[in-house]
Amino acid sequence: MTRRTRPERKRNLEGLLGQDALDLTRPAQAQRHLPVTELHAGKGQPRREFDDAALSSLAQSIQTSGVLQPLLVRPAGERYEIVAGERRWRAAQLAGLTEVPVVIRDLTDPEARQIALIENLQREDLNTVDEVDAKLELVAGTLSLTREQARHRLMQLLREPHGSDHEALEVLFQALGEQWTSFARNKLKILNWPAPLLDAVRGGLPYTLAQLIAQVDESQQDALITLALSGATRDEVKQAIRTLKDEPQVSPTQRVARRLGSARWLAALNDSEKKDLEAWLAKIPASIKRQLG
Repeated sequence: MTRRTRPERKRNLEGLLGQDALDLTRPAQAQRHLPVTELHAGKGQPRREFDDAALSSLAQSIQTSGVLQPLLVRPAGERYEIVAGERRWRAAQLAGLTEVPVVIRDLTDPEARQIALIENLQREDLNTVDEVDAKLELVAGTLSLTREQARHRLMQLLREPHGSDHEALEVLFQALGEQWTSFARNKLKILNWPAPLLDAVRGGLPYTLAQLIAQVDESQQDALITLALSGATRDEVKQAIRTLKDEPQVSPTQRVARRLGSARWLAALNDSEKKDLEAWLAKIPASIKRQLG
């Protein structure tokens, strides 16, 4: 399929975000203070989870030294929306502060979103799922695609000769301290993981343990997630996986046969369940009925 040609992109971060937007991610020259009650969280906040212990630690630091880096905000009606610095705002309130230093800038929704993504990606405590989501969104914006299109395009680019899209991604990921090829080959695939596993990573499950659990059949992952979240080591999770793999697998047909052959199970069915079972048995193919006698 022929792709629409896009204008050549500048080979630097300024070309991706614009000089003004790039400046907004750096310490500001001028700032003021605003009451914490006049601020609210940004609607484009890429971080889904805020670790209570980390916030408490930051709050203690703020009590001692204050808020060292101003928050970036933009006007939103009679209040201000936080573009970068929501963790500092939350921690400042825990520390008992009534106002925080801010820099106010007029930003469009796309500009605010890009800055919020980059600011969060610079934080070491961002969980891997939110990190991948944020980087994929930046890729989508860089290539002028939807998120889903960006996922497919990344995999295509791994197989295509070097071109303008490759150059744009090299510039973007250089600014993020990573190679786009590594991101596409290794981290992007986690978005294919089952929702419970992704939620567990967002909730604190270490990525290294999640990688192990992802290799197991989805029907067996819940128990492993519970084990890992309880504090199990990597070796303990590996042993649990080996145990599961050593257990003989029971097919759906075998499970049905066992249930139907269990007098105790049949006796435990209520009238409605018995009617449903009889209706289901009536639909069994004739060839199977003959085998059952």
